Amino acid sequence: MQWTDQIRKTKILLVLAGILIAVLSLGVSHFLVKDLENEEKHKMELWASAMRSLNEADENTNLDLVLHVLNDNNTIPVIVMDSQNHVQSFRNVSLRGKTNQDSLNYAQQLGMYWNKSGHSLKIYLEDDTVKSDYMIVCYDDSIMIKRLSLYPFVQLAVVLLFILIGVFALLALKRAEQNRVWVGLSKETAHQLGTPISSLMAWVEILKESYPEDKLIPEMDKDVARLQLIADRFSKIGSLPELSPVSLHDVLSHVVDYMDRRTSRSVKMVLDYPKQNIIIQMNSQLFEWVIENLCKNAVDAMGGEKGQITLRIEEMTDKVAIEVTDTGKGIRKKDIENVFRPGFTTKSRGWGLGLSLAKRIIEEYHKGRIWVKNSELGKGTTFRIELKKD
Repeated sequence: MQWTDQIRKTKILLVLAGILIAVLSLGVSHFLVKDLENEEKHKMELWASAMRSLNEADENTNLDLVLHVLNDNNTIPVIVMDSQNHVQSFRNVSLRGKTNQDSLNYAQQLGMYWNKSGHSLKIYLEDDTVKSDYMIVCYDDSIMIKRLSLYPFVQLAVVLLFILIGVFALLALKRAEQNRVWVGLSKETAHQLGTPISSLMAWVEILKESYPEDKLIPEMDKDVARLQLIADRFSKIGSLPELSPVSLHDVLSHVVDYMDRRTSRSVKMVLDYPKQNIIIQMNSQLFEWVIENLCKNAVDAMGGEKGQITLRIEEMTDKVAIEVTDTGKGIRKKDIENVFRPGFTTKSRGWGLGLSLAKRIIEEYHKGRIWVKNSELGKGTTFRIELKKD
C-alpha cells in the first residue's frame, strides 16, 4: 500500500514538474515573441514613413534612402490600400487567384482582415491637418514570429514524447527485473521446501507402519501432499507450464472441498455451474492456485464474520468465464486499479504478490483475462476470469 502511494506521489510530482516547465517555456516564448512583434511594428512605422516620403517626393528629392528602406523589407507581409480599401501595392504576399482581379480581391480581403486585427498604420497624404486622404499599410507577422510562436508547442511535444518513451522503457525494465526476482524467489522457495517435505513424507510412512490404525496419520499425509503440491506450483513459476484437457468442474470442486475444510463454518462456499461438463486446456495445479488465492482473499475480506463465497461458471460460444464473488468488505474504487500491482496490499501482513502472480498465471500462461468485475464497500467483490475454448 505504502509502495503504491509512493509511486502515485512520484507521478504527481513529475506531472507538476512538467506543467511548471511548460508554463515557463510558454512564458519565455511569449515575451520573446512580444519583443519581436514590437520590433517589427517599429520597422513597419519606418516603412510607412518611407511610403509617405515616396508619395510626397518631387523631382528634386533624393530617394536613395527611401527606396533602401522600402526594398529592405523581405520578411514582413505588407498590403497597402487607399481610404476606399482598394489595393495599391503589396510585398512579401503570396496571392491566390486564377485571374489578376481574383488576386486583388484576395489581397483586399487579407488587408482588411489585418486592419481589423490591429496590424495596420495610416499614412495621411498631403496636408496632415485635413486628414481627408490617407493610405492604410496593413501587415502580418513574419514567418520567423509565426515559427517562434509554434516552437514551444513543438518543443513540449518532443519532450513529452521522450518522457513517455523513457517511462515505458523504465516500466519495461522494472517489470522484467520484478519477473526475474519472482522467478528466482519461487524456484528458491520450491528448492528449500523440497528437503523437509521429503523428510516429512518418510516420517509419515514410518508412522503408517507403526500406527496403522491411527486416524490422524492419513490427514497428516494429506497435508504433506499439499505441501508437495505447493512446492510443485512454485517450481513451475518462470517456465512455460504444460497445458492439458481438464474438467473445470473438477478443479473448482477440489478448491471448494479444500477451502471448506480449512475455513470457518461461518463462511459458506457455493459452486454454481452448468450441468454439462466443461473441458479446458489448462495447468490444473496453477489454476487451482489462482482460485484458492481469490477465495483466501475473500475469507480475509470477511474478517471472521458470516459470509458467502460463490464460484460461478458461465459458458459462452468461444470462451468460459469463472466468477468468484464474496460478501466481504469490498475494495475502494481508487484501489481497484492497483490490486494486481506487485507489492500492493491492504493487509497489515503480506507481500502483495498473490494477485500479481494470479494475473501472470491467467494472462501469460493461459492467455486469458482476470479483472475486478465490480466491488462495493460493505457489500463485496467479484473477480472475473475468462479463458478461451480450444
